[in-house]
Amino acid sequence: MEFDTLVRRHKDAVYRQMVRMCGNPDDAEDVLAESLLNAYKAMHQLSDPDAFQGWLAIIARRTCGRLRKREQLHPVLQLSSLQEYGFDPAGTSGMPEQELLEAETKSCVVRVIASMPEIYRDVYTHRDVEGLSAKETGDALGITEAAVKSRLHRARAYVRDHMDASLQPI
Repeated sequence: MEFDTLVRRHKDAVYRQMVRMCGNPDDAEDVLAESLLNAYKAMHQLSDPDAFQGWLAIIARRTCGRLRKREQLHPVLQLSSLQEYGFDPAGTSGMPEQELLEAETKSCVVRVIASMPEIYRDVYTHRDVEGLSAKETGDALGITEAAVKSRLHRARAYVRDHMDASLQPI
């Protein structure tokens, strides 16, 4: 089925979802337009045309999330531009953009770990946060080393996937 046909059939339903998620029609239109462009670029990845609406909705939700994050960071980023005019806001020294990026990354990692299923979070925390060995982690959790390795692999994949989605460039 052609992209245009799928868009005509499903864009209104996705737009309504985005109005609810983004909070206003203007942002929803922007999100839908950007999402349609992204969907067009990635259309080769869609194997089942019947899943187009759900696929487009996922792309739109991620786009709306990035828009919200961008709006939340906008006032903070404006403070850093004051230095261009010779004004150094109180408490800013060194590289405020780098500090902001590190703080945002840390916050994102904490949110991703908190959202992770507990079975993986425990292993991930023991191994990658606390630095315990696979044997020590297995002993602490009462599981085999093989289970530790398997769960750690899945936990790291979870972190990678969610970090990639959360830290899209602005």
